[in-house]
Amino acid sequence: MTLSLPSRTTHVLLDLDGTLTDSAPGIVSSLRAGLADAGFAVPSDEVLRTFVGPPLGASMASIGLSDADAATAIAAYRRDFEARGMFDNSVFPGIPEALAELREAGVTLLVATAKPEHYARQIVEHFGLDAYLAGGLDGVHGADPEAVGEVQGKEVVVEHALAHAVALGADPGEVVMVGDREHDVHAAAHHGVPTVGVAWGYGTPGELDAAGAVAVATRPAELGKLLVS
Repeated sequence: MTLSLPSRTTHVLLDLDGTLTDSAPGIVSSLRAGLADAGFAVPSDEVLRTFVGPPLGASMASIGLSDADAATAIAAYRRDFEARGMFDNSVFPGIPEALAELREAGVTLLVATAKPEHYARQIVEHFGLDAYLAGGLDGVHGADPEAVGEVQGKEVVVEHALAHAVALGADPGEVVMVGDREHDVHAAAHHGVPTVGVAWGYGTPGELDAAGAVAVATRPAELGKLLVS
């Protein structure tokens, strides 16, 4: 199925890591500490950076850990992340202005992230991004923290966020995903939702185009032009 931008976008599902915030420093540091504390080999920071965004269970599987070992490593990672890594993070320059522009144009905004929902809500609140979302923190949809081995976790998150958008009055054909990684594109496409990719995140060159993103914004200021022009 070939997707395209709707003639009118009324609701946008926003990824968090790599799209709204530059969370890689804290995540990579906590992954390094967690894997070491759990007794597993620690990949290079370049490899660990690829963990930012996708469901952690899938990323742990990619370095050869079983579901049981992944659960151990993720628990150790989360201990460090809660203690110090969560807020080693910052909002990308231009994001608040871009979100304000979309809101002023009448677009309803929700967050759809593979990050555990209770972490995502703390981060969104910490940076004041809930002010732009439908229902504030109720507009943040994240992963079930117990679903360690669930590779398709982002599809489930998009399903929940899309259902919320529909409950708010959205026509599913007027909903767009915004994200920085191929799993954002694939998860949204699974539900018939097109994705506008963002080039300032953690994707590799060409990743978003290859995955089927309908457009790629090179800076936050371009989101308004792509979504509401």
